Amino acid sequence: MQPKSNIIHLPVYQPGKPIEDVKRELGLEEVIKLASNENPFGCSPLAKEAIVQEISNVSLYPDGASVELAAALAKQLDVQPNQLIFGAGSDEVILLLARAFLVAGDETIMADETFPIYRHNAEVENARVIEVPLKDGKHDLPAMLAKVTDRTKLIWICNPNNPTGTIVTAAEVDAFMSQLPTHVLAVLDEAYCEYIDDPEFPNGIELLKKHHNLILLRTFSKIYGLASLRIGYGISHPDIIHYINQVREPFNTSRFAQAAAKASLADADFIRYCRQQNADGIAYLYKEFDRLGLSYFPAYGNFVMFDVKRPSGEIFDALLRRGIISRARWTYYPTHIRITVGSKEQNEKFIHALEQALQEAAVHG
Repeated sequence: MQPKSNIIHLPVYQPGKPIEDVKRELGLEEVIKLASNENPFGCSPLAKEAIVQEISNVSLYPDGASVELAAALAKQLDVQPNQLIFGAGSDEVILLLARAFLVAGDETIMADETFPIYRHNAEVENARVIEVPLKDGKHDLPAMLAKVTDRTKLIWICNPNNPTGTIVTAAEVDAFMSQLPTHVLAVLDEAYCEYIDDPEFPNGIELLKKHHNLILLRTFSKIYGLASLRIGYGISHPDIIHYINQVREPFNTSRFAQAAAKASLADADFIRYCRQQNADGIAYLYKEFDRLGLSYFPAYGNFVMFDVKRPSGEIFDALLRRGIISRARWTYYPTHIRITVGSKEQNEKFIHALEQALQEAAVHG
């Protein structure tokens, strides 16, 4: 049996190491995972209650159109339900975009160090990937615009960018969209937008009113804390959503995910709490990185990328031995590590382990 020739070389996505594996491999009793930008404060109690109530319906297929969730979310965002598409995480919406819009020979543009699932799904469809280097860790929108040709179909903008955590501003995105040819669909991935309280951050919903060739991607995996349930969504013009729905599987999100997501929307206090705790954590990490003489990118999500001034794999391994799971070995940032902002206790334990790891590395040259 032979697969499609264009997928033979594709790497399999490697998520952050599971806590259980690290405990077993290294014989550790306590392991803190700060690798996958999960919410250290869990999810809303309302979401847990909704999951329990849904257990009695476990034998029934979910609503393929997510009608109740769509209605609640549309009301909160001030959009129409037919402007929404749901997926098993925003990852699946990325897959569906590639499936709906890309064919062999099409071109798609993205940053050179960004969320790798964009490239993966484009290559599955045998599209040509055009990478544009980040500029000071952020998307270089003018340079991306300059790469647009008649064959360009999709442009991916991760905002905040994963892994660097930087943003492009409202003015920058507006100028970019005003010049982007209408045959190109811009994908503005806002997975971490709920963490941001900055007037310069784009208002994606307002941009949608001016630009029909735009789709926003968001998720319930991050600040809402529903990562294991796999539910995310896209917001766009109804025509765009219709095209994506044409290639969506019929029951792609579960009853539990839909119920928990809908309940989460009603708990604004939980979101405010998580946002404040995250801001406090970033301030603490900045202070400690400054003390240790480590530079870092400005963090707008729930993670920080910082420079350890040596091959990052060395510090990653040293942290792992101390029970801290991080992310490292970036192609274009080989001396950088990305760390999720944890709880106060987790952040303090991480800094203690990092200081030890750096001292150990200095001793061994």
